[in-house]
Amino acid sequence: MTDEVLFHRRGAIGLITLNRPKSLNALTRGMCVAMKAMLDEWVADERVKTVVICGTGERAFCAGGDIRSLYEAGKSDVSSALDFYRDEYRLNATIKHYTKPYLALLHGIVMGGGVGVSVHGSHRVANQDVVFAMPETGIGLFPDVGGSYFLPRLPGELGMYIALTGERLKTADAAYAGVATHVVPSQQTEALLAALEDGANPNLVLQSFAEVRGEPPLASVREAIDRIFSEESVDGILAALDADESEWAGGIATIIRKKSPTSLKVTFRQLREGRRLSFDECMRMEFRMVSRAMRGHDFYEGVRAAIVDKDGAPRWLPADLAGVSDAAVAEYFAPLADNQLILS
Repeated sequence: MTDEVLFHRRGAIGLITLNRPKSLNALTRGMCVAMKAMLDEWVADERVKTVVICGTGERAFCAGGDIRSLYEAGKSDVSSALDFYRDEYRLNATIKHYTKPYLALLHGIVMGGGVGVSVHGSHRVANQDVVFAMPETGIGLFPDVGGSYFLPRLPGELGMYIALTGERLKTADAAYAGVATHVVPSQQTEALLAALEDGANPNLVLQSFAEVRGEPPLASVREAIDRIFSEESVDGILAALDADESEWAGGIATIIRKKSPTSLKVTFRQLREGRRLSFDECMRMEFRMVSRAMRGHDFYEGVRAAIVDKDGAPRWLPADLAGVSDAAVAEYFAPLADNQLILS
């Protein structure tokens, strides 16, 4: 494990480095287990004042879980794939409830599982080249790793918009949406780490670094997002987009219609449910959901089309929203007979 995720104590910093640059620092189960164990150790270590997580390579902080491995594992043994999700969700919960500052240095691609090991921390510091997304509806899944909790709590209906479309947010939009708490250019990263290494409070340190924010493109369509994505169903959202008749709305409707119909309906309910649930309740709900998704069709078909065969032509089942019944959606949220998620 020491070559896939690195741990160092750098003065008052407990430094986690995701170290799979050729795989865009995609998470494996072993990495999740190792990170949780080290976080548990550092929380009791008085020398560690702040935990910092970063990723190696120029392209990505973390592009998510190792989807190809999950695809192969799930097709042969669903329980082994669920073991990954169980340990990943436990890590997400540890980060959410961490009692010391947890600062994620975001650069490049931040998606899926990379969101889970960053967005729940106290500080999310983006550099100038961040690309943030939750693209799961495009591979027959749903925005997990705590998406049920943080997405409905973004301003207005930005969370629903991000979840259904898989929209990629660059740095200015990530800050506008509240995904990033601070923006610090990459050339100042070492100075930031040096200040934290001396044991300074991250809130005070970050005040001394000028934030660089461009004009967020999302702001120009925010009114439309809040109006349209507040509809009471995916069908209602699509009808509102069609009725809008703007070029933007037409493009967004086209994007949504390419996603897994089942994932869209499941995700819609997930975010509406998540509004009223605690973080831990959201994680337990997501484990119920992923337990059903890993036994279904669309995840494997979505990964096949996007990653395995790369033909970009997933054959969703059902093929349209009308074919996805309320009962089929409800099954994703039903209690599990056994193997419930225990967060400890």
